Amino acid sequence: MYRKYDMAAVQPETGRGLGVRQMRYHDLLKSDSRVTILALSWRDIKSPTAGGAEVHTHEMLKRIDRAFYRVIHIAARYGGEKESELIDGVQYLRKGNPASVIWYAFSYYQRNRKKIDLVIDQCNTHRFFTPLWVPRKKRIFYIHQLTREIWEINLKFPWSKIGKWMENGLLKLNRRDFVITVSESTKAELTALGYHADKITIIPNGISFVPWQKEQWKAKEQVPAFVYAGRYAAYKGIDIAVESIGILKRRGISAKLWVLGKADREYIKTHLLPVCRTYGIKMGKRDSASEVIIWGYVSEQEKLELLSRAKALVFPSVREGWGIPITEAGAVGTPSVVFDSPGVRDAVDWGNAGYLCGCNSESLAEEMERVLQDEVLYERKRERAYAFSCRFLWDRNEEKIRKFLKQIGN
Repeated sequence: MYRKYDMAAVQPETGRGLGVRQMRYHDLLKSDSRVTILALSWRDIKSPTAGGAEVHTHEMLKRIDRAFYRVIHIAARYGGEKESELIDGVQYLRKGNPASVIWYAFSYYQRNRKKIDLVIDQCNTHRFFTPLWVPRKKRIFYIHQLTREIWEINLKFPWSKIGKWMENGLLKLNRRDFVITVSESTKAELTALGYHADKITIIPNGISFVPWQKEQWKAKEQVPAFVYAGRYAAYKGIDIAVESIGILKRRGISAKLWVLGKADREYIKTHLLPVCRTYGIKMGKRDSASEVIIWGYVSEQEKLELLSRAKALVFPSVREGWGIPITEAGAVGTPSVVFDSPGVRDAVDWGNAGYLCGCNSESLAEEMERVLQDEVLYERKRERAYAFSCRFLWDRNEEKIRKFLKQIGN
């Protein structure tokens, strides 16, 4: 289905970016006959609120063989980012806001549709509705997770009800497309909606560092510390982790919770402080003697050291594409206690490489107590978590990406 291309005509890429207002598509593809992939997302790797999905997108796109493919990524522009930028061989274009970027992507495609071979529509709640304007043979649907219960956790009525009601219908628009996702959980939910299982490719998340050798693992804290790492969001359950610390305290068990990630003062005020008051928990900043410590933003190296020093990572999210902090923790010698929820359960190999619990604070506290009291089980989980995490390196995904693109080409 691809355009024919002459490898002798392929030109090396340069790092020079072109301003969006002056850019025309033939400028990007002048004397270039490679297969052209246009990727669409409401955020990219440089967006202020970029998270795991944006990391996965960039790591995947930058590993596409540049000898055969040209990759252009369009996303909204939130402020300080450049309008045009070449990063790791991926040409990033930024325009408008999360709403208007849909129209910009549509217009851009219409102007250049004869030279665009594939269009990747990333659905991260936000979407570009490509089934309405891109031929099916060119479409790739890219989704980490369904939204489901998150609608009612993150949005107020009536938007929560509207979003939840519309989700299945919107997802079914893409059910005949080739699909990229990150976990078996998401694949199963898509096939239940009528997607073809043989057209769904799982390209897993990975870690960007070499797993530590066991002699590099840090000693665990004398007062056991559990750790949460990630964004502040209602559905991720940081408040439930705090409540579980309170439940352990009432049982006479001493433990701390470290919260890593850019602090959200409003979330702390409305979600965490009320729980602390209920259970008589002290909350403080780093280096304090409090039971809940808000570390805020930390460097990657410091994050890994804290993950390694903690007894276990707690990840009480009701839904994820995967859960990168779980894999990172395992790679530095720390198992995770997680909700038995879509995507999250995949990251602990359905409980073989971590602790699974029911989606509530009592169940989470029960498993946290097991972590502290059953040392034999803990060491077994720790070893399995490490072995499982070592399987998820970004470079190992290159072959999966190559096979996926070959499948589409056939």
